[in-house]
Amino acid sequence: MAKKTKAEFVKWFGPLLDALRDLGDSGRPREVSARIAHNLNLPDEILDQTLKSGGSKFHNQVAWARQYLVWEGLLDSSKYGTWKLTEKGRHAQLSETEAREIFLKWVAIHAQNRKQRQSEDLDPTEQEDGSPEDLISEEKPDLITTLRSLSPVGFEKVCRELLRESGFENVEVTGGSADGGIDGHGTLEINPFVSFKVLFQCKRYAESNLVSRAQVGDFRNAMIGRAEKGIIITTSSFTNAAIQEANREGAPQVELVDGVKLVEMFEHIELGVIKRTVYDVDLAYFEKFMA
Repeated sequence: MAKKTKAEFVKWFGPLLDALRDLGDSGRPREVSARIAHNLNLPDEILDQTLKSGGSKFHNQVAWARQYLVWEGLLDSSKYGTWKLTEKGRHAQLSETEAREIFLKWVAIHAQNRKQRQSEDLDPTEQEDGSPEDLISEEKPDLITTLRSLSPVGFEKVCRELLRESGFENVEVTGGSADGGIDGHGTLEINPFVSFKVLFQCKRYAESNLVSRAQVGDFRNAMIGRAEKGIIITTSSFTNAAIQEANREGAPQVELVDGVKLVEMFEHIELGVIKRTVYDVDLAYFEKFMA
């Protein structure tokens, strides 16, 4: 793995705790990142940076910060998609110096653990890319790279399959030179009495090619009078301005699916992927027995 800027995520330790307190001691991951961005008034230059995976670099760093705070016992280690303060975390106020001390402590613990393994692991001082839950890189094709390797038409068709497997009915790909920005449509049934038509647009982009605010606005204009709901699916990500446009008050909301969420959806319904179970050692649990 190429060298990264050393542990930029440490600066989010304190703001992450503050954000969770603002949210009532718990919150969904993206909700927490959004609160940090709001509290610190972070500029789009930071929020729009992406990783090779297509995900947000800022959110990835916040996720790394969360992992270290879990190891330190300040956050709950729940795997159910909600980040939650522990009793210890509710009262913790971390300075940058204290955050750095926590980071170095767990670097040392992981370094000691690595000495007992012969294979090379990810350097814990360089954890800027990848997932906090995956500390060992494997030479296997990942899903987002595979999706980006598809043809534009192939990506539209696989998105059609994803929507079908996710509960949509009558899903059709209609893309073409005269599609008006619409690549397909389907019907989502809420209950036996209520259903609505959904239009979707597929953007097979490289990680550096973000979907812009103008593109979201153009898609919304194309769907007016044709459907109640719209979805943009991309293998990259969205600029912060695009996210704001998609949720603009007084306008039809456009659902945004970036590369990270797209992978999660494929994994959730196990479409095009093979599930396997891996157990990692919970060092936070064993720390109290090391003395």
